[in-house]
Amino acid sequence: MTRPPWTIGPPLSTERSHCAAAAWGGKLFVFGGGGPGFQALKTVECYDPAKESWTLRAPMPTARSGVVAVPFDHRIYVMGGGFKKPDGTFQFLTTVEIYDPETDFWAKGPDLLRRHDAPAATVLDGRVYLMGGHLPDTPGGPLTDPAFDFAELLDVVNGRWLELSPVPTPRFSLAAVPWDGKVLAMGGGAFKDGAFRNFDVIEAYNPVRGAWEPSEIGALPWPAAGVSAAVLDGAIHVFGGNDGEAIQATAARYDRARGWRIVASMPEPRAAAAAVELGGAIYLVGGRASDGKTPTNTLMVYRPG
Repeated sequence: MTRPPWTIGPPLSTERSHCAAAAWGGKLFVFGGGGPGFQALKTVECYDPAKESWTLRAPMPTARSGVVAVPFDHRIYVMGGGFKKPDGTFQFLTTVEIYDPETDFWAKGPDLLRRHDAPAATVLDGRVYLMGGHLPDTPGGPLTDPAFDFAELLDVVNGRWLELSPVPTPRFSLAAVPWDGKVLAMGGGAFKDGAFRNFDVIEAYNPVRGAWEPSEIGALPWPAAGVSAAVLDGAIHVFGGNDGEAIQATAARYDRARGWRIVASMPEPRAAAAAVELGGAIYLVGGRASDGKTPTNTLMVYRPG
């Protein structure tokens, strides 16, 4: 019998969108996010695929949504994000906190140079890259936000962040993956030219040149703010997001031999979910449901045939 590409795992204990996730030691760790009413969370959950169960871990010192995480140097770096203040506005953060999965302990990391909420982050050749997000101090909310073009690189030796050349297309709720020695910034959204736009653009940061350049793999198959992405089996996989009309369940794969092609759709439409490769599968955690507002506690698992 052919195994279906998608399965549904046990749910998280808390509904959350715009959360961060990372794999370490054969387990999946999920950090913060926005819960019901978009209240910023500090809870941390760990999923063990062997036991198919979740456990709570030590909470983050700082509650935040719009946060990103990467595994790095035997730790997990949890970066940026923000929280909703009592007056309804959002406070974005430069906060970096470092989680040790072995000891379940948190330490303070070097602050980002600028405040980033809903940015993208990835690791390439032993370096942590972070880019984009909401423009700090933007009035009027996300639908009139021109987004942030600021990009940073962690200088591990000196414990500080370094400014990179700006992302050519400012955007928030984008995704980033390492590919062919470059960092790809994919999708996202921003207010541009008098309207809110959901982007299909992919731009590549070339660390050799120290500059951004057009991507050699073309654009995403659909415009997607809140897109999720991960690399598995030498191919880029992207999932969902808002194409400007609706939250999507569409999934696609890019490899060098065949280019972009659509693969089996997700069981449910989703935006702003965290995507992590672990043990030959991609785990999609939480995110917003098809109404674009409701956070979810779902765990969807994709295993290509």
